[in-house]
Parts: sequence; structure tokens; C-alpha cells
Amino acid sequence: MENGEEIPKAVCWEDGRIWKVDRVLHACKSLDGEFEGIRYTVMIGKAEKFIYRTGHSWYVMAAKGGVQVEKAHNE
Repeated sequence: MENGEEIPKAVCWEDGRIWKVDRVLHACKSLDGEFEGIRYTVMIGKAEKFIYRTGHSWYVMAAKGGVQVEKAHNE
């Protein structure tokens, strides 16, 4: 993104699957505390998804049995 800001390039899952981020649509901070850090709205294929960054750590919200859980990746 602008000014040398880090942007997400892919989502790498624990089992080795990788989804390439095709485009970053938007980046924002939460005004109401809904999430921590920066939320990136991205396109992965035809799907619009969220990727989050707190400091140098990245995470996504993943559904597991109908419940959302965080999956983190630290650089």
C-alpha cells in the first residue's frame, strides 16, 4: 500500500494450503473496538475476505464447526 505499509500477499494454512491475495480493496482501524490492529479487505479469487494485522502478527477469522476462531501467523 501507500507509504511502504505492509500488505497481505497470501493466506497460508497449517496444512500447507495457500490462497493468493489478488487485490487489497481497503485497510482500516476499528473505531469501536470490534477488532485489534488493522483490518484489510481483500479479494481472494472471487471472494471478499478480511485479513488482520496487529504489530508484526497477521491473523484471519476461520470457521470451525460453525464457530469462528483466530488463525495467526507471526513474521
